[in-house]
Amino acid sequence: MSLLDQLAISALPLVPRPLMRRLSSRYIAGETLEDALSCLRALRARGHPGILDMLGEDVADEEGARAVSRAYVEAAQVSAAAGLDAHVSVKPTHVGLRISEELCHALYDELARTCAELGSFLRVEMEDHTAVDGTLRVFEALRKDHDNVGMVLQARLLRTPDDIAALAPGPLSVRVVKGIYLEPASIAHVDPEPIRQAYVELCRQLFGRGARISFATHDELLAGRLLALCDELALERDRFEFQVLLGVREPLWKAWQEAGHTVRVYVPYGPEWRAYSTRRLRKNPQILRHVLRDLLTPGR
Repeated sequence: MSLLDQLAISALPLVPRPLMRRLSSRYIAGETLEDALSCLRALRARGHPGILDMLGEDVADEEGARAVSRAYVEAAQVSAAAGLDAHVSVKPTHVGLRISEELCHALYDELARTCAELGSFLRVEMEDHTAVDGTLRVFEALRKDHDNVGMVLQARLLRTPDDIAALAPGPLSVRVVKGIYLEPASIAHVDPEPIRQAYVELCRQLFGRGARISFATHDELLAGRLLALCDELALERDRFEFQVLLGVREPLWKAWQEAGHTVRVYVPYGPEWRAYSTRRLRKNPQILRHVLRDLLTPGR
């Protein structure tokens, strides 16, 4: 981490709430479910389906995990009643993974059943390397009973090809990400080009297993390679879609949409927006540079 990054991160607790909210407002829908629904409606008008993500992670107790689960059930029900195409995407530690894998599985199971009744989809997110094994076990258990559940895999981690090979046979829906967590070089790729190469090879491996893949990226160079891979494999367009973060590089959304691709937008919301923003900026100071660059670059 550069000295400039260190200074910026150390100053985050001193940033006034209004300025911090401004820094995050382009990328976070708001504090309430209604804020998120308003955002989803605006995105629908532009032809984009969505993903609902209530901010938070690492709940401290079972009641906290159950409260998060209830909030997600409500979000799934309200968004479906509003006719919105919105997956729900849930972090394992937000529903108790650090407390108990059994609790985490039970809460995901309940939410998956609710989503199935609503004709909706649930995504099990992936966090840092300390949570990967537990997340994979919970996901594999869910797959036995639900076909409306997908997962996330990180190109950054060296272990991911082996994790794919170890998944049980059957249908797969995977969001592939580069990985926001800056992991040590002993377990992860740390430079941009190796991460891109790993991303493409993971997608090749997953397509070989018949997976449907969500390309979660704003990297135009990587996206070109992924579309070339889809052409090489002669894939139908229902085998993949792009997933993007709210407010990030919107001209790319338009270009992909005009080329006939689905572009689904990740819509984070909730009262923990400041804690979430601060944690993310500390874990990956590159985001702070991206936020400041985007604020200073009109139309980016």
